[in-house]
Amino acid sequence: MTSAAPPDSATFPAAIADRLRREILTGAIAPGSPIKERDHAERLGISRTPLREAVRILAKEGLVTLRPLRSPLVTDLTRAEAMDEVAVLRLLELAGGELACANATEAEIAAIAALARAVEDNHATGDKVEVFDIDMRMHRAIVAAGHNAALSRSYGEYLARLWRIRFLSARRRSDAAQVLAAHRGMVDALAARDWPAMRAHMESHLDGLVRNLDAHFSDDDAEA
Repeated sequence: MTSAAPPDSATFPAAIADRLRREILTGAIAPGSPIKERDHAERLGISRTPLREAVRILAKEGLVTLRPLRSPLVTDLTRAEAMDEVAVLRLLELAGGELACANATEAEIAAIAALARAVEDNHATGDKVEVFDIDMRMHRAIVAAGHNAALSRSYGEYLARLWRIRFLSARRRSDAAQVLAAHRGMVDALAARDWPAMRAHMESHLDGLVRNLDAHFSDDDAEA
């Protein structure tokens, strides 16, 4: 068996976390399933220590739920839990967008625009996990550009807890054109520091997220 990175690498646990994250996002490791140290360490050809550290990384992101004296579980949100999380995420993201229109630097706006272009350039043919990560980096960058550390921290926590379910819903969606148009609209509004226009594009984007999540859970209910 081969390891995901050299055992003496300082980033070894992060490399293991990257691999497990991809497996969780794509469903190779199912929601609600336990992350058994012995089984996964043997499968990946590593010791338990870096695996344990990798799982802690994923727990901070909300992808894994730690349990005392028991194997961690891949987080599996219910419809009600996901919708409650999205309702708070919406308020935080809109607050971040308003602050970004007021406080973002020109360099931050340019970086956000570059991330939006990367999503648009790669959404059709790029690696789905990598494109999704760029998309989420763009959203985090908008909130961070508001220069309110407490808001950014809270937003990051909610975004992390919704990471897997948001990826799965985005993978199923058929509204890519509308999503990319909303991204362009947000970038243009941010560059113009036009909060009303920014809010309209963000609201449209977030409405699409709710519809996609609802469709995701409806599909799951039909398959059950």
